Amino acid sequence: MSYTSLAELRQLAEQKTTDIEEGDALDSLSAALIALAVSMAVTSIDARRIDTDIAAAFDAGASLEQVQEIVALTSGLGVHTLMIGCVPVIEAARKRGLVQPDEPLDAKRQALWDKHVGDDPFWKAFSEELPGFLMAMLRMSPDLFVGFFEYCAVPWKTRTVSPHVKELAALACDAAPSHQFGPGFRVHLANCIKLGIGSRAIMQALDIGASAPPHQGYA
Repeated sequence: MSYTSLAELRQLAEQKTTDIEEGDALDSLSAALIALAVSMAVTSIDARRIDTDIAAAFDAGASLEQVQEIVALTSGLGVHTLMIGCVPVIEAARKRGLVQPDEPLDAKRQALWDKHVGDDPFWKAFSEELPGFLMAMLRMSPDLFVGFFEYCAVPWKTRTVSPHVKELAALACDAAPSHQFGPGFRVHLANCIKLGIGSRAIMQALDIGASAPPHQGYA
């Protein structure tokens, strides 16, 4: 088991963006949508800011479709439970003789793997950060496996928010003090760089994430 901190994530971002262009700062709409994602994230649920950030997003020109897309995106943080939980569950089940993870997949599971993962380079890179997760989830439950892909796809279907902003929003949420989820942060940081996002916007999104308070509860 290992841990990370906001300072370490920021240092990683600085290292990875050293050789890329600074680029433009976030425009007001992008910054507002990222801030909304952070305040609504399950790891923050910042009751003091949610209403303010919703209003700020609309004031900056966001459409209802864009706001729902950001809400759907940030709600996906719940799948991090799957990402850190499936492999140890399968390993514990293996020790008790409840599952044989080295056996070939049955026809149903193999078909689902080929459909949703296959040779997709995105999921290959993703699996380098979370080795064994996708296969463990599939062995645990085909329904859960399919549900994961379907739910994660929701905020990418309407496409009213640019991929740049969604990746920056996910990066900010993963960097929030109450989350600091290294695997997701590294995936989204790499995606931001591949998309050509400049270091200035990346660090600005990181600052927005860092501004989230520790979870204070929600009455």
